[in-house]
Amino acid sequence: MTTTNMPPWVWAITLVVILGLLAFDFFFHVRKAHEPTLKEAAWWSAFYVGIAVVFGLILLAVGDHHLGIEYFSGYILEKALSVDNLFVFLVIISSFAVPRKDQQKVLLFGIVFALIMRSLFIFAGMALIDHFTWAFYLFGLILLLTAGKLLAPEDEDHDDSNNFVIRLAKRFLRTTDHYDGDKLFTFENGKRVLTPMLLVMVAIGGTDILFALDSIPAIYAVTTNVYIVFAATAFSLMGLRQLYFLIDGLLDRLVYLKYGLAIILGFIGVKLVLEALHTNQVGFINGGEPVHVYTFDPAHSLIVIIAVLTLTVIASLVSPKGKVMTAVRSVERNAHSYLHTEYHGDEGEREECFQKMVASVEKLAAFDAAKQPQIEQMMEETGATLAVQKAEKLHAQATGN
Repeated sequence: MTTTNMPPWVWAITLVVILGLLAFDFFFHVRKAHEPTLKEAAWWSAFYVGIAVVFGLILLAVGDHHLGIEYFSGYILEKALSVDNLFVFLVIISSFAVPRKDQQKVLLFGIVFALIMRSLFIFAGMALIDHFTWAFYLFGLILLLTAGKLLAPEDEDHDDSNNFVIRLAKRFLRTTDHYDGDKLFTFENGKRVLTPMLLVMVAIGGTDILFALDSIPAIYAVTTNVYIVFAATAFSLMGLRQLYFLIDGLLDRLVYLKYGLAIILGFIGVKLVLEALHTNQVGFINGGEPVHVYTFDPAHSLIVIIAVLTLTVIASLVSPKGKVMTAVRSVERNAHSYLHTEYHGDEGEREECFQKMVASVEKLAAFDAAKQPQIEQMMEETGATLAVQKAEKLHAQATGN
């Protein structure tokens, strides 16, 4: 299996467009700190989706129609995985108590860093595919393991905002727990120190590396054209910042998204293994000869991806479980945010954070009695129960109650 490519001038135009969009985003939206309105977020989300769709239609019109199908399959898949990334971004931003008006800067950094890391993995993946015949077996295994990981219960003690990189930064570098606007560095006691704004970017950057490990094998299952892989990945990340503010309140409603993604990644993992068998050159499998098995063409893959995502989103939005999960996640984030109380400027902010947690717990109590067992189960599964207990203990110590 070998990758195909595009002429250098096509690459050049694509890179100029992507870099131009990122520069425009920074200078006209992010540079001046503000919280986007719902109208602004909706308009620009539609704009970036529109650009991605137009790009795909151009491929269908002037190029090989298979490239267009592969592009749309890859774009939709990467967009779904990117939305899943937003869940983790939301937790990290809440834990670091990033001011709402400064969250755009953090998100844009996350998008740029994700694009850089995924580009590196794209070309590393291309090198593997071109030089090692067993690469697709490896990619298929990675996707099957990822699908299984999505179905596994959440780790109650897992903290994305306190990952290994953050712990190293706090241990060996001068850091402060106080924000100085949206500055990455500030001065404290006459010394230059890192602000939480830089630390939250480091935390998001660390998660971007892990996400790239999952997303690149997935899209290489859709197409081996490195240009299509890059374009679909890049356009899927464009507009993710605006999408964050647009579906902020709906993120927790997508309760079945991880199951849909698990099905899709499992399907793609199986598809990769079947294709690897169909073109097999590995000596210890069937004597190095191809195995005659059924394989899925790009059109069938696109239909499966769209169908599963559509059913997943509809089921999530109409399910009563979604409303309950929204309330539970609110409790979890508010408790998690209070536990990182060092990032709040004063006692008043800390108390306000705790009261938000209390209010979200009271909203859970307002659900009818029939839903309370389900709420308790969700609280345990997400780690919210433990987080609330820790927050209440910390608050009692701080107030002497």
